[in-house]
Amino acid sequence: MTAQHGAPESQTQDQTLGALVHQLTQQVPDLIRSEMRLAQAEVAQKGKRAGVGIGMFSVAGLLAFFAFGSLVATAILALTLVVDAWLAALIVALVLLAVAAVAGLVGRNKVAEAGPPAPERAIQGLKDDIATVKGDHP
Repeated sequence: MTAQHGAPESQTQDQTLGALVHQLTQQVPDLIRSEMRLAQAEVAQKGKRAGVGIGMFSVAGLLAFFAFGSLVATAILALTLVVDAWLAALIVALVLLAVAAVAGLVGRNKVAEAGPPAPERAIQGLKDDIATVKGDHP
């Protein structure tokens, strides 16, 4: 019966500590490279999902922008029935600036809560690999 890599089982069991350390030093870079590839794939997958969502939000935002412009014009025209046209435009502009300030603050807080898009599985895999090499892993 043979162990991995075609070596007889008794020979594998009798390997010296130096040979095992040598094998480990050759295999660790491969392991790290594979974990890095996993991290890249995970980040790319998250990026693709986010890209499609951002595209849809962009279309919705553009259409909402045009609709909102029409509503702003309607509000200004409605206010001109009560006050002068310049004053109606100023009132609507100030209200819009106040709403924009509130939306900006809420958006900034939401972005801060989201945190970075870290490749969590790859990071955990590296931690497990390090723990295994150190002998801390069951």
